[in-house]
Amino acid sequence: MYAIVVDGAKQLRVSKGDMVRIDKLGLEPGSTVKLDKVLLVGDGDKVTVGAPVVKGAEVEGKVVRELKDKKTWAFTYRRRKAGSKSKKGHRQRYTLIEITNVKG
Repeated sequence: MYAIVVDGAKQLRVSKGDMVRIDKLGLEPGSTVKLDKVLLVGDGDKVTVGAPVVKGAEVEGKVVRELKDKKTWAFTYRRRKAGSKSKKGHRQRYTLIEITNVKG
């Protein structure tokens, strides 16, 4: 059984036992998460498509840990201008969850 869920601006295909990176939630490791925006649920040949979401469907997961992505750099400058350089870094934070159950 699998499902397609929405997390922020991303759509993820998940099934039981998957490890999924979602946007940072700020929860302690071991706590549970419920993703209730389920767009599609598939079980073998049977597929249920929501309009826009499947009613009564949800995906449960357990928080494993929080992690950070690689650092990305943004460098801006204006040519022939003295002192107009800017270098900024960013590390996106994520929450790693393990899918424990798909209800459909």
